[in-house]
Amino acid sequence: MAKPSFPPVEKNLLRGTGPQGHRERMRHRVLTNGAETLADYELLEMLLYYSIPRKDTKPLAKALLHRFGSLASVFDASGRDLRAMGVSEQAILLLKFPPVVAERLALAEERLRPRLGSWDQLCSYLSGSMVSAVPEQFRLLYLDNRNRLLADEPVDDFASTAPIFRRGLALQAVALIGIQKTLASFHATTSPLKLFAQRLSHEAGALSMTLHDVVIVSERRTPLSLRQRGLL
Repeated sequence: MAKPSFPPVEKNLLRGTGPQGHRERMRHRVLTNGAETLADYELLEMLLYYSIPRKDTKPLAKALLHRFGSLASVFDASGRDLRAMGVSEQAILLLKFPPVVAERLALAEERLRPRLGSWDQLCSYLSGSMVSAVPEQFRLLYLDNRNRLLADEPVDDFASTAPIFRRGLALQAVALIGIQKTLASFHATTSPLKLFAQRLSHEAGALSMTLHDVVIVSERRTPLSLRQRGLL
């Protein structure tokens, strides 16, 4: 009776076993789907890969989260407390970088996209941005759902609101603020800007947008809000 034969086992079938195979699968997952798909322990696990070679870092990642309560708390933990959990000096050094990077990215984002969710924040923005603004030019600030600035752009024609809303939809804006710098005295009740602002406010609602305000900026007076005046 002939002995049964079995096909040879390919090496790549064994490649997925052990810690190294797990790391390869995790890398592939991040490259394919993005790091945002990872759970907190998986993010920590992958960070620890680069300071703890040839060892499964999942148990340590889960133990750190259990001990300190959150990913942020792990990053904030002292070197002494991390060493007590068995974390190496090299791994401790690596864990000190994410909070610094996150803080600097947040500061850069704040400079590029300032938050304009209050009157004080808006006035602070205008004090810098309106210095070089063209007098009598109407500008629109497009904001996201957290009142962060998406764009600050001029509006050259009051005849149509369509270009404004096309731009707003392209930016995925949910709110608008109108700004005009004036050198002359401004009469809010008789200005064509008041009528345009009221039209803009009405039409914005149909597109699930909000006109927060229209503000008149003068070099000699404090900014004038049409909404505060009851004109919107």
